[in-house]
Amino acid sequence: ILACRSRERGQAVVEAIRVATGNPAVLLRLLDTSSLASVRAFAQAVLREEKRLDVLVNNAGLTGLPFAITPEGLEQTFATNYLGPFLLTNLLLG
Repeated sequence: ILACRSRERGQAVVEAIRVATGNPAVLLRLLDTSSLASVRAFAQAVLREEKRLDVLVNNAGLTGLPFAITPEGLEQTFATNYLGPFLLTNLLLG
């Protein structure tokens, strides 16, 4: 499962991984870690649809953006880089 904010960019990477590995089972799921609602929905879908999760790599972040507040009232960089991944990990652990 490749979790991405951008469907277009994520799909391009999914296709590249499929070609490189020969694995057609690579999936794209949308996830915006700056949105706790998005994190909760993603985690619920994974727990509902997958039999197990062997590895989780939280490998994204951002920096250098102007100060912004998310619709949930959180500072965007902090939500994206820390709160979202922390919540995701905890929800997937069950």
